[in-house]
Amino acid sequence: MLRSEWLSRRLARAPQAVFVLVAGLFAFLIYCCVYAFRKPFTAGTYNGLFLWGIHFKIVLVIAQVAGYAMSKFIGIRVIAGMSMSRRTGLLTGMIGVAGLALLGFALTPYPWSACWMFVNGLPLGMAWGVVFSYLEGRKVTEMLAAFLCANFIISSGFVKTTGKWLLVDGGISENWMPFVSALIFSPLLLFCLWVLNHLPPPSVDDEVQRSTRTRMNAGERRDLFIRYAPGLVLLVGIYLLLTIVRDVRDNFAVEIWDELGFGGQISILTTAEAPVAMLSLLAVGWMMFVRNNLYALWLNHALTMLGAAVLAGSTFLFQQGAVGPVFWMVSSGMGLFLPYILFNGVLFDRVLAGFRETGNVGFLMYVADSFGYLGSVVVLLWRNFGGSGMSWLSFFCVLCYVGAALILVLSALSWWYFFWKSRQMKASLQGLNTA
Repeated sequence: MLRSEWLSRRLARAPQAVFVLVAGLFAFLIYCCVYAFRKPFTAGTYNGLFLWGIHFKIVLVIAQVAGYAMSKFIGIRVIAGMSMSRRTGLLTGMIGVAGLALLGFALTPYPWSACWMFVNGLPLGMAWGVVFSYLEGRKVTEMLAAFLCANFIISSGFVKTTGKWLLVDGGISENWMPFVSALIFSPLLLFCLWVLNHLPPPSVDDEVQRSTRTRMNAGERRDLFIRYAPGLVLLVGIYLLLTIVRDVRDNFAVEIWDELGFGGQISILTTAEAPVAMLSLLAVGWMMFVRNNLYALWLNHALTMLGAAVLAGSTFLFQQGAVGPVFWMVSSGMGLFLPYILFNGVLFDRVLAGFRETGNVGFLMYVADSFGYLGSVVVLLWRNFGGSGMSWLSFFCVLCYVGAALILVLSALSWWYFFWKSRQMKASLQGLNTA
C-alpha cells in the first residue's frame, strides 16, 4: 500500500488531541467496515427455513460464530507473533476472503449456503487484533480503544440497519444482501487502512508509561499465562459471560425489538445504541487520565461490577413495569457494553503495564475471545434444543440475570487475586532495593 511520508511526519508532530482524533476516528471507521462484512446477514429473518430441526438463522449464526471462534484460537498464535510490517497485507487478505465467502453465500442454494458463513467468520476473528495493534501501548490507548470499541455498540446496529434498508427499500434478497452491504463499505475500508498505516509507532514516553509491546513466541506466551494463571482464568470467565450475553443481544436484536413492539421501526437498531456508545466512550476514555496502572486496573474491576449490577437491575425494573422497553435496552446495553469495551481495549493493556510485562494485548485478548465465542456457540445450541420454548426476549432476560450474578462473583475474585499479586510484586521490589 502506497505510503505518504508527508502524512506520517505530520501525524508524528501533531498535538496529542489531533493524533487521538485521527487515529481514533479511522480505527472506528475501519472496524465499522469490518462489521459490514460480518453482521448484515442478521438483519434477515429467514422465516420458514429449518435445517436438522434448527431455525436457519440460528444455523447461520452458529456457523459464523464457529468460524469466528476458531479464528480466535488461531489468532492466539498469529496476532501475538505478528510483525508490524505484515499488518496491512494480513488485514487485506482477511477481508478479501470474508467478502468472497459472502459472494459464495449469495450464489449457493439453501441449505448449503450456510457453509459459507463459517468461511466468512474464519478470517474476521483476527481483524480486531490487527486493528488494535495500531493503538495499543500508548498513553492515550484508553481513548483510542473507546473509539474502536464503540463499534461493538454502534456499528453492529448501523450495518444491520443498512441490511434492513437493502431488504425493504432496495428489494435485495436475503441471500445477496450481505454481499451488497460489504461492497458498499469496501472503498472506505481501504482508505482507512491506508491512514492507519501512517500512524507513528508508540513514543519513548509511551513505552515508559505502558511498557514495550513486542512479538511473542510460544514459550513467552506460555510463561506469561502461567505467571498470572488464576487471575487470567477468572478474567477469561468474565469475558466468556459478557460475550454470550452480548452475542444473543446483537445477533437477535431484530427479534427482541419485534417482541418489544418496534418491528416496523428500522432505525431503532441504530438510534437506541447511540446513547450506549456515547456513555461507554466517555467512561472508558476517562480512564486514560488515571496514570497509575494498578489503580486503573482496580477501577476496571469496579466498573465491570457496576456494569453487571446495572444489567441485572435494569432488567428487573423492566420486568416489573417500572421502566419502558427503550430505557431498558439502553440501560442494559450500558451495563453490558461498558465492561465488554473495558476488556477489549483497556483492561488487559493495564494488566501488562501494571506488572511491567512485555508482550502484547493481542495474545491475552485472543485467549479470552476464543473461549468467549466457543461459549456463545454452546449457548445457542442449548437455546435451540433445550430452551426452545422461550422467546428471544425471555431468553435474553434470563441471560442478563445469570450473567450479571456470575460476573459479580468472578470480578471480586479477580480483583482479590491481582491485588495480592501486586502486593507480592511490591514486596519483591522492596527486597531488591534493601539488598
